[in-house]
Amino acid sequence: MKTYELKYGCNPLQKPAEIRSSIGELPFEILNGNPGYINFLDALNSWQLVKELKAALNMPAATSFKHVSPAGAALGLPLTEELKKAYMLEDLELSPLASAYARARGADRMSSFGDWAAMSDIVDKSTAMVLKKEVSDGVIAPDYTDEALEILKQKKSGKYNIIKIDPSYEAGDAEKRSVFGIEFIQKRNNCIPSYEHLSNIVTENKELPEQAKKDLILAMITLKYTQSNSVCFVSEGQVIGCGAGQQSRIHCTRLAGEKADIWYLKQHPVVLNMKFKPGVRRPDKDNAKDLFVRHDTTDYEFNMLKDLLEEVPQRLSEKEKAEWLKGMKNVALGSDAFFPFRDNIDRAFKSGVKYIAQPGGSVREDIVIEACNEYGIIMCMTGLRLFHH
Repeated sequence: MKTYELKYGCNPLQKPAEIRSSIGELPFEILNGNPGYINFLDALNSWQLVKELKAALNMPAATSFKHVSPAGAALGLPLTEELKKAYMLEDLELSPLASAYARARGADRMSSFGDWAAMSDIVDKSTAMVLKKEVSDGVIAPDYTDEALEILKQKKSGKYNIIKIDPSYEAGDAEKRSVFGIEFIQKRNNCIPSYEHLSNIVTENKELPEQAKKDLILAMITLKYTQSNSVCFVSEGQVIGCGAGQQSRIHCTRLAGEKADIWYLKQHPVVLNMKFKPGVRRPDKDNAKDLFVRHDTTDYEFNMLKDLLEEVPQRLSEKEKAEWLKGMKNVALGSDAFFPFRDNIDRAFKSGVKYIAQPGGSVREDIVIEACNEYGIIMCMTGLRLFHH
């Protein structure tokens, strides 16, 4: 198959629409459903992300995509009991791949509602059971066990999109796109961020432990497939906040930092011990937890929790939130381009950032490095810009 006809493009009015292979047959097989234009954009970008994570770190990897950017990405590390409870997965035994997707989905569960999932390895029953619980549009993976495939085919009344990708497929060196009748051609970004990009440490503190290196590589590969400008916060093998598509870098850092803060606040004992009324759906539980911990929740919104919870806990004060957030430490941060001002470092430190990887190249580099030294942050200049448009 060299072409695949789509129902429509980005919007229903944009038809006819199709996708075509520029080098031989299309490298995938649709096992179930009828993926659309945006589904395929998510699928093909997300697959590249997890494939490169597996190649760089030799671990199972997963990502949760929405509108051609990752809401989360993660490696297949075991979940703590607190994270299993926060992600509402206490009843499941998780394989490494299932853990990777649970972590990827857990980064920003609100944004992941209706996501596209990508898996680096063969989807097993455990991973399928995690997907079964969540509202998701589709999944792409190199293969599926028979048991996993049968579970997934039951989602969305049998319409769940399931794509099997040829893991050996490699795109050509050149990539093309057309905008307003004008064709753009460039060399494909086939550089995979790796340990060698972390060798140029420019700060006084140069102690970069192994887990921090993995987290920085995870951040960089995630940024490579995130709409620019973008900044990514990572903790212990999972993205915890991704700020994407902002025109100002400080806005990326603030957005990513706010998401990271909310991720950590949702692990507060008061949130973990919430008792929901019978019949409350998982997305509504996610929304309730989000409302409970956010700084900008209005009294009206807070009162809505009465409809969902058996008993609404006393609202956390800003002092209590700030005290809890002090426990968020050793966070890694990646940026797809240089930091023009130290305000990014100041904001990053508030969310526990200890390690930074960024390309370098700012005329105010000395000020940014000085800010890192003040906080004891370790910063690598990678020389690798990772814009993605």
